[in-house]
Amino acid sequence: MTHLGSCFCGAVTVEVDGDPEAMGYCHCQSCRSWSAGPVNAFSLWKPEAVRITSGEEHVATFQKTERSQRQYCAKCGGHLMNRHPLWGVVDVYAATIPTLAFVPAVHVNYAETVLPMRDGLPKLKDFPAELGGSGETMAE
Repeated sequence: MTHLGSCFCGAVTVEVDGDPEAMGYCHCQSCRSWSAGPVNAFSLWKPEAVRITSGEEHVATFQKTERSQRQYCAKCGGHLMNRHPLWGVVDVYAATIPTLAFVPAVHVNYAETVLPMRDGLPKLKDFPAELGGSGETMAE
């Protein structure tokens, strides 16, 4: 299935194909600060499943660390995605692709949460072990 999305003003459009590798919530300070919210909803995709279909000239990138290349629309500031080259995935922010049925399966970086969420999903202290984290879970 193909899903379409865009930035806030619509100048940049994004297309993702197939199903995401994972969906969930990130509670880290960087995601909270970047999104201006208490938690960030993510959908992780293989890089080849993500395409900017129009407005590529308006896409800007901010890279704070080697793990994250955050992309946004330079016209409106609307957030689009976060490329994670070390992990081989692209986080297309769930709000960017409204046609995607968002079905979260996990909370990451829950040790940093400012918004406790009692939803029965696993709460990881940091990241899964396969991504360099401890893989340790926390109680709700």
